[in-house]
Amino acid sequence: MDLWVKFACRVMNYHVLRMTAVLILVVGCRICSGQAAGIPNQAEDEQAIREAVASYVDAFNQQDPQEVASHWSPEAVYVTPIDGRRIIGRKAIEEQFATIFNSAKGLEISVAVESIQFVSPNVAVEQGQATFLRPEANAQVTGYSAVHVRRDGAWLLDRVEEKNVEMHVSNYQHLKQLEWLVGSWVDQDQTGRIETVCHWTKNQNFLHRAFTVSGLQGIHLSGMQIIGWDAVEKRIRSWTFDSDGGFATGLWSSDETDSQQPETWHVRKKGHTASGHTTSAVNVLTRNGKAGFAFKSVSRTFDGQILPNIPEVIVTRQ
Repeated sequence: MDLWVKFACRVMNYHVLRMTAVLILVVGCRICSGQAAGIPNQAEDEQAIREAVASYVDAFNQQDPQEVASHWSPEAVYVTPIDGRRIIGRKAIEEQFATIFNSAKGLEISVAVESIQFVSPNVAVEQGQATFLRPEANAQVTGYSAVHVRRDGAWLLDRVEEKNVEMHVSNYQHLKQLEWLVGSWVDQDQTGRIETVCHWTKNQNFLHRAFTVSGLQGIHLSGMQIIGWDAVEKRIRSWTFDSDGGFATGLWSSDETDSQQPETWHVRKKGHTASGHTTSAVNVLTRNGKAGFAFKSVSRTFDGQILPNIPEVIVTRQ
């Protein structure tokens, strides 16, 4: 009986495979015949939509509300980004933009099209971002979704929704002068090794430095340092934390030297140990080309008592 069951299954599978092959052939032929019959070319339609978007941007930047409205369908819906109001109809949309242009002289727009997806041969959905620029004002960015419909051979806007995009503030312009710290660094001699890895955090608002101090018995200290821009005091500041429970803050400043002198940074640090003792020092970093920098620590104190300086060492990039 088992042999007959296996034989029947093989016969059934053969017929299923044969029917599948026939269906694929039929569907393929229909697709080919449909293309030959003149189904719209999506590549050409996408190009036409992109050209319509460019034309819309030109009309907007010329502050011509009538020309802007001509890019919309008669029954179009525009959902405003600020209050979510629905502006319905080409005439109402024209009046809306006339009001905007009268109150915002010099307003311009730039558009970044992210995608265009076709729902049907005559309907497409565009996703992107619009940046609004106005003299003596911060740029405003909105994300938008636009439905385009084909009417009498032309692609028109039928529904547009906008949402304000959160602008991320970056202090990179203040910290970029320390960008040379990014990377992996090593200071090593016969008694120990200090490794430091530095990288940018998201939005380049901080530099993060992780360090480990190793001796002959392995790692005996580790920690991290965060370097950022103090927007109140208008200067670079750092915060350092170590695995023994100590922490310190530092104020960074660079020497004003000409191009013939190496770039030097002074970090004036004040901190506390885990048990409450006060510490202070001035760390000096002097660039030595792209491959390294010199480091030394002077004016060191512990509970107000002067400590020996740490002599200069060369830290090399890995």
